[in-house]
Amino acid sequence: MSLWGAILLVLAGLVAAVVVLRLIFRLPKLPPEPVPPPPEDTPDSRIGKAIAGLEAEHPGLSGILPLIDSRGAYAARVKLIRAADRYLDVQYYIWREDVAGLLLLEELREAADRGVKVRLLLDDNGIARLDDELVALESHPNIEVRLFNPSVIRTPKLIGYLLHCIRLNRRMHNKSMTADNQMTIIGGRNIGDEYFGPGDQPEFADLDVLAIGAIVPEMAADFARYWTSASSYPAPLMLPSAGPGALGELARKTQRLKDSDRLAQEYEAAVDTLSYADPLTHHAIDYDWVPVKMISDDPAKALGHSPRTPQPIGEIGAIMEQARERLGLVSAYFVPAKAGAAMFEALSARGVTVDVLTNALSSTDVAVVHAGYARYRKQLLRAGVHLWEMKGDAPRHPAPRSGVIGSLPRSSRSSLHAKTFTIDGQKLFVGSFNFDPRSMHLNTELGFLMDSPALASRLQELFSVPMRQRAYQVELTEGGALRWIDERPDGTVIHTHDPATTLLRRAQVVFWRAMPVEWLL
Repeated sequence: MSLWGAILLVLAGLVAAVVVLRLIFRLPKLPPEPVPPPPEDTPDSRIGKAIAGLEAEHPGLSGILPLIDSRGAYAARVKLIRAADRYLDVQYYIWREDVAGLLLLEELREAADRGVKVRLLLDDNGIARLDDELVALESHPNIEVRLFNPSVIRTPKLIGYLLHCIRLNRRMHNKSMTADNQMTIIGGRNIGDEYFGPGDQPEFADLDVLAIGAIVPEMAADFARYWTSASSYPAPLMLPSAGPGALGELARKTQRLKDSDRLAQEYEAAVDTLSYADPLTHHAIDYDWVPVKMISDDPAKALGHSPRTPQPIGEIGAIMEQARERLGLVSAYFVPAKAGAAMFEALSARGVTVDVLTNALSSTDVAVVHAGYARYRKQLLRAGVHLWEMKGDAPRHPAPRSGVIGSLPRSSRSSLHAKTFTIDGQKLFVGSFNFDPRSMHLNTELGFLMDSPALASRLQELFSVPMRQRAYQVELTEGGALRWIDERPDGTVIHTHDPATTLLRRAQVVFWRAMPVEWLL
């Protein structure tokens, strides 16, 4: 046999092996799912009674409270769980097996002990090492756990990804928590210490909103749509049964954290002291009552079945194109692709001031995504787009206790994670959508578009003097080279390459820019 013949034989054997393994390790058949009833109104719940007067005063509108402070965002979730009487619908892309993740799982268990029906829907890509805890929760009669687009091979999941890479490359990126169909929290934060102010660890500067009023029944119905989708698998189909005492062990594990872990104690202190995060004291909260539109992908997108929109960058792009004067975009992972770059160029050409804030290379946690963004920097700058890159060493300042948008979230070593934009100082979007090909075409996303001049104008104000202290402004020199303007308390520094980075880090970006991976970013 010739060498080429041997190579072809080996390749044929590998292909056959993959086909056989795919047949062996395939998803189980889902049981028939009844059509979910409309979300039940719960005016007699504690939250329902607390907000009834406010809703009556603002018919058809939604009350919005921004959650900027990371500890406040944690406390708001805990208090929302504790205030629930009937239902908790929880949907997240990432849920860490760390202090925040375990404490919030225990809060869900305690709610279930009170008789609350808990539905927990998690993307299977973001729950590393959490199977035992989820098995324990599923054993509770009041808790149901479902995994979105799960891997059949639990350990290591990498093998499952290699066998089913096309399917498993599509993820549920949505993030929401809804109590009694009366109040919801959505936004950019996942569940984990890096999202809630972990002390001396890097923090993801982020933004959520708490909402009551007209938008909440829509959010509850959207959760039900995902819960019953063809990608949502009951945990017992994918995970083993719980052993005896599994729930008790989860409680003991969490109690040990509360007794001895400093970070757990700081979280508990935040819950005790941040009164503005309490859903049962709403007479003291100044909501912004505005029209809100929910933007949520069809869960069929995770199967590749969702039809493409006429606009190349989807509904988000169509909304941005409505800008007439100013567009301010905050995107942790900003990869505009050709369609997005063309849209920003067109906006700038017709006189719209376009500001974009994303991570600098020194602050991003994904260098390959930065490479996808770097490919478009010069093109966007030539078109008149203003580019800002978040400093990795932005100074820490106390966040406003009221949660009003007056400044960006910050930490001693910040990594931007927020996904938000403002149009003409009139409309504000907050959600899970990164302006990148993955959000546009692969992942499912969720967000609220709010007609709120009060909130939108405050975010827009960030792209002025305050931004210069927290982000590098990227410019083009007369010769067409990039430079980074770094304004510091002791003066201005001009950088001629990505600031605060090593040669190796910059070489990684050069390498990834040459790779045809933009559609994955």
